[in-house]
Order: sequence, then C-alpha cells, then structure tokens
Amino acid sequence: MRYITDTTEFQIEEPTIVTVGKFDGRHRGHQKLLRTMKELKQELGYPTAIFTFSIAPLTQMSGQPQTVITTNMERRANMERMGIDYLVEYPFDEEVCHMAPETFVSDILVGRMNAGVIVSGPDCHFGYKAAGDCAMLAQLSEKYEYRYFIVDKERDEEGKIISSTYIREMLADGNIIKANDLLGYYYFVTGTVQHGNAIGHKKLYPTANLVPPAVKHLPKFGVYVTRVTVEGNVYGGLTNVGAKPTISGENPVGVETYLYDFEGDLYGKELKVELLDFVRPEMKFESIDALKAQLDHDIKECQRRYLEFM
Repeated sequence: MRYITDTTEFQIEEPTIVTVGKFDGRHRGHQKLLRTMKELKQELGYPTAIFTFSIAPLTQMSGQPQTVITTNMERRANMERMGIDYLVEYPFDEEVCHMAPETFVSDILVGRMNAGVIVSGPDCHFGYKAAGDCAMLAQLSEKYEYRYFIVDKERDEEGKIISSTYIREMLADGNIIKANDLLGYYYFVTGTVQHGNAIGHKKLYPTANLVPPAVKHLPKFGVYVTRVTVEGNVYGGLTNVGAKPTISGENPVGVETYLYDFEGDLYGKELKVELLDFVRPEMKFESIDALKAQLDHDIKECQRRYLEFM
C-alpha cells in the first residue's frame, strides 16, 4: 500500500476507485464499503484509494482534541490488512476547511486522487460546512467523468446502524463483546512497552506497560481478558486499563498487562493488546495486599474466560 501523509502536493497518476471518510475503527460498516471497492477493482482493474485527514476535522474546528478508536498508525495497519492500494491522510488546514464542495471534488478527488470511480455511504458530506452530499456527487459525475456508487449502511442484529459513535458507547459501558461484534475484530491497543514504577515486579505481578497517546479512545477503566501479540507470538493476558488508583502518586492513564506463561524482558518491544472480555471495573483498594488478593482471583477468572475464546 502506498501511504501519503502530511502533504497537499501529491498526484496519483492511475485512475482509482476513491472513497472519503475518517474510517475510525474500520468497523463492519467500513468493511462493507471497502469490500465493494475491491469488487469494483476486480471488475475495472483500478486500484483502491482512501482519502482521509491526518487529524479529525472536529479537532481543528473546535480546538478540542477528538479521540479516535484507531490511531493513524493503527488505521494504516488496518488498511494494509484490507488490501487497500492508496491511503491519503490530507492535512486539515484552513484552505481545505473552507473549500467549496465542488472544488473539493474537482481539485482533490478527481484532480489529485484521479478518481475514475467514487464510492460512498448514503450520509456522505464534504466541503465547506459539509454542504456537499451524495446528490452532489451523483450530479457532478457526468461533468467530471467518474462513476458513482452508494453503499447502504451495515446494521447489527437488532437493526441498528453500525457507526463509530455506537462503538464508542459500547466501549464506555465496558461492553467490549458488543464493541468487538460491531468492529468485526477485537478492539486493540498497540504500543512500545515502557518502564513503570516497578511495584508490579516487586509486590504484585510483572506487567508490560503501554501509555497510549492522548488521542486514543480507551474503553471503560477496568480489568479485561486479553490476547497479546509480541514478536509474532501470542499469549493470554490480564489487562488493566486505567490509572492504578491503589498505587500512590499520579499515575498516567495506561494499559498494563500481565502475560500468562511468559518469561523474558518486554521493555522496548512492540505489543498488540486485544481486549476480549470485561471482568470488573477499576477500583481503589485499601492496600497493596488487598489488591494482590484481588489480582489472584482476577488472573484465575481471566485464564478461565480466555479459554472460551480460543
């Protein structure tokens, strides 16, 4: 996959099948649209291309950071996994913020992206004040000589439209099983293992500590059954998402994982931590000994539940 980021000066030379969106989470709705693009690629021979922004537009417009289910690097890995040919992360600056919808189509989608086909969901909006929509894309298709396809929304078993907002609600509730169902894969956090306060190694259990970027949208704080991948090897684990309220001092919000049946040094290594099931909310204990007793119970429970997923 060709990855184009942090530049407005690019040109795709070959005709492409283009879609536009944040693609936060690459959930089942996104996957339906991307499958349609790949089917069109089989028919027409054009490569697939995604146009998105390097930061969420609401972050730029409101000045308040908007969290994302998948970071830019995680989104990039997701799109590579889906077999997408081009991923463009365009800078969301004042020029593009105020760009007229037709100019966005003519100069960027048709111009720089070289769209021979444009694919979107039925709620597509673009351009200044989100004034561009599906009707405009259909109307402009003849003028700019591209084909246009609309892909219907994907719904869950209750008939509710699958969206990133819906997934965020499930994550906030700690309903990780439902969130994973909507995503079509296990919600995950990636990162490099960092040194912690070493209390775990001395008094509790040795853990691998990840400190996700502030932009990463985390689920309800608590203990989760997890699957951990490191250097191609997979381990079961117990993961606490939160700020470790029992430990004195100010602790950054992190993702702290105890891996079953692992021996060795994880510092500096890249981990992928997938959340499988929610065990209990994070809580403050009266002492380290009380926390240790609870963790003894949690580990047994996580090991039991982990086997149900394998």
